[in-house]
Amino acid sequence: MHDYYQAFSPVLNNHRPGYRLPYRHAHRRIATEPSWKPVERFTSLNLPPADRAWLLDDGSLTGRLIELDQGLFSVRRLFQGWQVPLPSERRLLDIPCRQQALIREVVLALDDCPVVFARSVIPYSSLTGELAHLRRLQNRPLGAILFGNAGMHRSPFELAMMQGQEDYLPVSLRQQPPLWGRRSCFDVRGKQLMVSEVFLQEFSPWPAVLPVHRTQRGKVTAAIIGAKQ
Repeated sequence: MHDYYQAFSPVLNNHRPGYRLPYRHAHRRIATEPSWKPVERFTSLNLPPADRAWLLDDGSLTGRLIELDQGLFSVRRLFQGWQVPLPSERRLLDIPCRQQALIREVVLALDDCPVVFARSVIPYSSLTGELAHLRRLQNRPLGAILFGNAGMHRSPFELAMMQGQEDYLPVSLRQQPPLWGRRSCFDVRGKQLMVSEVFLQEFSPWPAVLPVHRTQRGKVTAAIIGAKQ
């Protein structure tokens, strides 16, 4: 079986001409959130089938990108630190109004070309026991931890079509065309966290046919975070 989670490079080496990978950013203020909506709010008129297949796929995005074999997969951490989550993030995770959480922002790349921006929100209460090591992920993909855990469950997705210039994205990743984003919450034996993923302009696998995943781990379920909404 192909090992998804050992196939990433910890360093981005700028192989492809014409692309400049973003530098790590310090604390930044996100003034406006994307308009996240439940999947049921999107029809085939505003969510094409090829896009839907990727956005609603409940397997590991890391595994999918590696499986496509469209370039060397790598992760670069842009930011990690303690911040007050955004209002909708607090509601999803039931975090008190002024309580901080561990925020981690990374870019996923193929041959050093950024294709996905990912933002994770991890409550302090989730950083204990078997998930305590999430504080020290560095440039490792979070999916390698989550999808390698047999006790993990995932909530239904929320989607957003956002402008490429929204401040939800770091300045170095802002683009002209609108971009699709998705987010969901993960539950690992009662410890919860949220992950959002924004598919950047250079994400080209949209038309690809998705092979069936070999694992049922991470199957979307409404029995966890989504049940609060």
